Amino acid sequence: MTGRNEKSAAGISRRDALKFGLAAGVGFTLLGMNARIVMAQDGQVLKAIHPAFDQDWSPLRGGGRPFRWNSFWWASPMYFDAEGKIQPYVFTSWESPDNKVWTFKIDPKAVFSDGSKITSADVKGSWQVAAMPNTKSQRADQVLSKVDGYKDLSGGTAPELSGVATPDEGTVVVTLSEVDPIFFMRMANHIIPITKASQSRGADGEEVADWYKPDSGAVYSGPFKMTALDIDAGTLVFEPNENFFGPKPKLARIELSSVEDNVTATSLIKSGEYNAHTELVTSTIIQDLGPEFSAGPIIPTSQHFWFNASRAPMDDPKVRQALIMAVDRDGLFKASYPDGPHKKADQILNSVPGADDSGFEPYPFDPEAAKKLLAESSYGGPERLPKLMFVGVSAPAIEAAAQFIAEQWRQNLGITAVDMKPQQDAYAGPDQNAVQIFRDDVGTRVPDAVSYLAGSIASSSSNAQNKLGGYKNDKVDSLLAEASTKAADDPERVKLAQEAQKAFRDDWAFIPWYSQAMSRWAVKEVKGMEKNLDWQVVAPWDVSIG
Repeated sequence: MTGRNEKSAAGISRRDALKFGLAAGVGFTLLGMNARIVMAQDGQVLKAIHPAFDQDWSPLRGGGRPFRWNSFWWASPMYFDAEGKIQPYVFTSWESPDNKVWTFKIDPKAVFSDGSKITSADVKGSWQVAAMPNTKSQRADQVLSKVDGYKDLSGGTAPELSGVATPDEGTVVVTLSEVDPIFFMRMANHIIPITKASQSRGADGEEVADWYKPDSGAVYSGPFKMTALDIDAGTLVFEPNENFFGPKPKLARIELSSVEDNVTATSLIKSGEYNAHTELVTSTIIQDLGPEFSAGPIIPTSQHFWFNASRAPMDDPKVRQALIMAVDRDGLFKASYPDGPHKKADQILNSVPGADDSGFEPYPFDPEAAKKLLAESSYGGPERLPKLMFVGVSAPAIEAAAQFIAEQWRQNLGITAVDMKPQQDAYAGPDQNAVQIFRDDVGTRVPDAVSYLAGSIASSSSNAQNKLGGYKNDKVDSLLAEASTKAADDPERVKLAQEAQKAFRDDWAFIPWYSQAMSRWAVKEVKGMEKNLDWQVVAPWDVSIG
């Protein structure tokens, strides 16, 4: 724990918070908690804990922790509601005669917080600045990669996005480099929020430093506007945008305070000092804060343990098969999330058309068969195996899962040499090139099975290249490529994706873990905090307390 967190931004030390939490657990009465909630209700103040002292709150980064608050202060082209249905927002309509040229119409009532109109030039400008390499957006390509000219702009060889035309201030016409029947779905998120282009993009095309801060005179497109930001203290304040073109916000104020330690954060929420969190991941979250706190819909995202098949001993298919069949995956899930909110996964796909009845046969739990396979492998048994190394073991629930797997391998296969590191993407230590198991999530931001698998198991995906060690199965690639040309409502699109997933199964390259719930991260008194598949609060103007 850092010294900074010893005395949190809220002026409460870790020791104080733990004492407070102890009091809550022993003698804190329901009446006492309600009294604090009533105080918040009077002012309709959402008090949330942020888990880090993030230095960069630009809404154009396309990811990271600050991204999860984008929907409160920025409007998006469209959005998915809690049922996964697409809804208009800045764009009121979208159409394409050939799935290659798309026309979007802007709501004529859409304005920024200073009352100025949101125009097609602002939309194009926002996309362009997000695509610039120096902006370092984590996922601009997820929205724009198929737009003509994106490759040149994001590669730094062109100043403009040539595939976007603005025939008038209320119309955006997008020309793609290839047919994409679900392109309109890629717009429905807050990865690239609509900003006032003259503020966010400089004359050189690059993002203007600190343009989004209140001191810079920034204007905002969402239901709230940032009114205070203290980077060093880790505090932010948002207040209603009086010119918001959507429904009037119900909250009077949003206050974010940075508290890095999960124990402290849990105690502060439990005591009633705070009523929400950006993301709080512990294996006892339900026991600590109740089922409503982390409840939410299962989204098309799943967490698994991926095998790098290019590294020993995972280069032997019988070893991979043995390691998977030796793990009781029911026990694995119970060890990590015994009370939810997530659900045990047997496959990659979930919450997209075709996930149910996909024909994917779950991996069996068969310790005897696993032991036999290991004996038949090129290693002949556990004695000659190199040390097995996990990375991405970075939170209590993940740690519990990884330790359960290691214990299963010890009990059922006699493997004792296992090591675990917290780094997510790569282990930078001396054994970097020996890491074989990566814990990480995969998913999609559109309700589509092809998109889900294209980002997970296609050879072009980051997951295949980095976590799976350059995984490539020609049959998988071919099936997904053919599927991507089918219309969104064509049953063949789903069928081909299902076949690709089954082909991947036979390569024995992962231990399925869980399908993810998009948690509210708010106490039950906070209403309307439901999020969609892209961490976007569905209707931030409807969030209220009490």
